[in-house]
Amino acid sequence: MATWIDFSVSSAYEVKYPSVAFGLTLITDCRPLANGVGFDQYRRNLLRKMRKRETLAGISRRIDAYDRFFQGFGFECPLPQHLRRTVNSGFPRYNLMVDAHFMAEMCAGILVAVTDFDRIEGGLMLDVAREMETSAGMGGRQFVLKEGEIVLRDEKDIICVLCQGADEKTKVRDDTRNVLFYAYAVPGIDGIYLKEGLTIAAETMVKFGGGNIKGLEVFAGGRII
Repeated sequence: MATWIDFSVSSAYEVKYPSVAFGLTLITDCRPLANGVGFDQYRRNLLRKMRKRETLAGISRRIDAYDRFFQGFGFECPLPQHLRRTVNSGFPRYNLMVDAHFMAEMCAGILVAVTDFDRIEGGLMLDVAREMETSAGMGGRQFVLKEGEIVLRDEKDIICVLCQGADEKTKVRDDTRNVLFYAYAVPGIDGIYLKEGLTIAAETMVKFGGGNIKGLEVFAGGRII
């Protein structure tokens, strides 16, 4: 496993989702967006590449795979709606960290989360949920989990449920300086696309937030790919 982050994969995950990839990248010492004009041009260039017919077809196929996985647990996947909106109207604009997350998702056709690394308590573990486990979601929501849902835990809490969402504790804020992006695959998604999306997120934070890439790895089947 990587030396730059305390991360592990549970045996339960490895049994249920053998070789299904997961990726992380940590960018440290980030600052708010400094060059708005340059950032707008950067976003337009990425959008232009994403909208190319062949590229968009691959993105759509991968998002369909996520949609089927979510439906298997009885949840609606947000990615198809995000893709339609992006194709029609461009990338949404929030703040640099959240914008980098959306661009990574849409350009690679994967699911990415963004979190404040300093709010994570201890090591991270990729795991599967037990029936009727609960976790606190963003905005005061309470998630009731189903057996086999993919989750990411720190040493105190579940910080993200793939099919339901992330927690309030680790969400990025105006004072976030150390940003962790992580990306889930589902069956049928090659880890190379996780690396593609996370690279976009990391390079965006370096270029426009002055950050430093501490590490970027994609794991599958007990190895780094």
